[in-house]
Amino acid sequence: MAEDDSQEKSQEPTAKRLEKARDEGQVPRSKELATSAILIGATAALYFFGSYLSVRINGIFIRGFTFGRESSFDTNYMFVALSSAVKEGLFSLIPIFIILLIIAFAAPLGLGGWLFSSKSLMPKGSRMNPLSGLKRMFSVKALVELVKSLGKVGLVVAIAIIVLYQRRNDIVHLSDLPFNVAIHDSIFILIISALLLSCSTLIIAAIDIPFQLWENNKNLKMSMQEVRDEMKDSEGRPEVKGRIRRLQRDLANNRMMQEVPTADVILTNPTHFSVALKYDPATMKTPLVVAKGGDFIALKIREIANAHSVEILQAPALTRAIFYTTEVDKEIPAGLYLAVAQVLAYIFQLRQYRRGKAKRPKAPKKCPIPKEYTFDK
Repeated sequence: MAEDDSQEKSQEPTAKRLEKARDEGQVPRSKELATSAILIGATAALYFFGSYLSVRINGIFIRGFTFGRESSFDTNYMFVALSSAVKEGLFSLIPIFIILLIIAFAAPLGLGGWLFSSKSLMPKGSRMNPLSGLKRMFSVKALVELVKSLGKVGLVVAIAIIVLYQRRNDIVHLSDLPFNVAIHDSIFILIISALLLSCSTLIIAAIDIPFQLWENNKNLKMSMQEVRDEMKDSEGRPEVKGRIRRLQRDLANNRMMQEVPTADVILTNPTHFSVALKYDPATMKTPLVVAKGGDFIALKIREIANAHSVEILQAPALTRAIFYTTEVDKEIPAGLYLAVAQVLAYIFQLRQYRRGKAKRPKAPKKCPIPKEYTFDK
């Protein structure tokens, strides 16, 4: 039962899920909004260019029905006149075509925005599967689309009947008007009718837009398991992160071990901790910790030191103080300067003794360590 609940898609889509869906071309779209925008744009274009169109159409009709006696016997005149009328008609409609082209590009910005996705263009076997096609034809979504289509047709037809009924007298009396006036009035009636019919599609778009947003959000909803998996993928799976940390530690330890032979002294606890110090008066202001570790790593540091004849000195309190307060490749804190100075002085004197240039020095028995740098374990 718990497993079934975990698979229920009740969680809102995450930002990553929304971004992935957009990359795949899955965004809310309303065909009704685009249709309304184009229809209203065409109506507005007719309104602004109505006078211009009436003059051009009037000229086309006059030239089409006015010809001389010689043209009546010219068999090619009909084709020449027809091609000329078509060409002039198309040029007359160019401003309207430009407006519609701009609206067609701007309409997607109303819902979903512009989107260029190559993934949505890739062929899918499910689209060519007849069984999948039949399933889509008889699905709930198909039924909703059918109801929407019937509603659109019914609404447009109803408004068209109302508009024609209101304009019935004007349409009937067009035949009684002079030709120029009839052309002008017919275009005006056409614009008003188109405007009302276009506005009717806004009602459909106002219903369709919330439905498309709801349906898209419903399709993108996630189960709790999907949310957990996404978080793991985003943050990294624990086992992978653990392995990466182990590799990083191994690399850091390898680099650290390579620095042990360059150290001047190895301080020990004597068994639990080891700290390797390096100091070059010519290039360093204070001693540097080049390696440190506990237990196995401490033993490894001592083994490498013995193999390279690096001095090892037992100083439990000082070793613990440096181990707990200083990181590798960092300088020792100021509070430990005096204690470390005594150790290094002993090491440098010991080197001189082994070269036969000085007496054998005595190892420092107790290094002065401030209370804040004292650690019992």
